[in-house]
Amino acid sequence: MKHKKQRFIQPSGPEDAMRIIQKLFNSYRNAPLTRELLDYHNNLINRLQTDIHDAVIKADNERLSKDLDEMIEIMRRWVSIRLSNRPFNAKMRHFKLVTDGGTKFKRHIHKINQSTNHRASRH
Repeated sequence: MKHKKQRFIQPSGPEDAMRIIQKLFNSYRNAPLTRELLDYHNNLINRLQTDIHDAVIKADNERLSKDLDEMIEIMRRWVSIRLSNRPFNAKMRHFKLVTDGGTKFKRHIHKINQSTNHRASRH
């Protein structure tokens, strides 16, 4: 019984709800596009435009309203990018789009056995 009560997340306010949707969006942003995923994504956009938008207006927070509009626009653009079969190389952070830095390479630094104290990297 305890597990069923924890199934649904109850946000404490509009900003908390936006954070939850942002986290969900970042979890599936690179997933293969299916009909179920597209329906789920459109449902999240609908929630942002109706319930959460009304809560933001009621809270009378100008910054949050601006962030909400930008978040809705990012999620709409994601649909068009993914439907055109292009990769989405960014993620949402603080309700704004942040591009991935691309491929990161690890460098292994070691000291050379000489009298100097400089470090060198082996490639």
